[in-house]
Amino acid sequence: MASPNFLAPVTVAITGASGAQYGLRLIETLVAAGHEVWVMVSKAAHLVIETETDEQLPARPERLAQALTERFAAQAGQIRCFGREEWMAPVASGSGAASAMVICPCSTGTLSAVATGASNNLIERAADVALKERRKLVLVPREAPLSAIHLEHMLTLTRLGVVILPAAPGFYHRPATVEDLVNFIVARILNQLDIEHRLMPRWGESGESRQARS
Repeated sequence: MASPNFLAPVTVAITGASGAQYGLRLIETLVAAGHEVWVMVSKAAHLVIETETDEQLPARPERLAQALTERFAAQAGQIRCFGREEWMAPVASGSGAASAMVICPCSTGTLSAVATGASNNLIERAADVALKERRKLVLVPREAPLSAIHLEHMLTLTRLGVVILPAAPGFYHRPATVEDLVNFIVARILNQLDIEHRLMPRWGESGESRQARS
């Protein structure tokens, strides 16, 4: 059940594709925006996070929630983490609390499982629930190049209302750092969730005009 102390929960699943920074930054921005965040991290994602960052996140959900809470200065209970077979988690059933879901990054294996209705772990089951309940579901694949199988799965999911948002940052905001590139993708995700942010100006706005409007 969602906590009354926070804004609507958002589920964030991090899978084994490259680009763990996107998922971690998304969690950070959701926490800063006051949302409750439900987190799932696949076994492969833990390995990718260790490879791509200086982080070594605990595998046990309780310790993972504590580590993320400390890292992102979240309030007590704002971040909840679930294990790969924690079938009593709210995301595992349509009768659980409603939540938008983002798989970021989304491996092609997870993409395939979601497109074919597999529910072999909690991430896949949560996505399946989001589909059948017509909830917002955003997948952030990073694979390149893409095979015909990948593209067919993306087309299938798009026809079902899923947002396929590739981790392909733009450059019209003249990024100066890796953080700028990460923020570009996270900003696009937040736009899909209708969550306000200040990560970058929207198209047609300068940084100064956006700051003045805020």
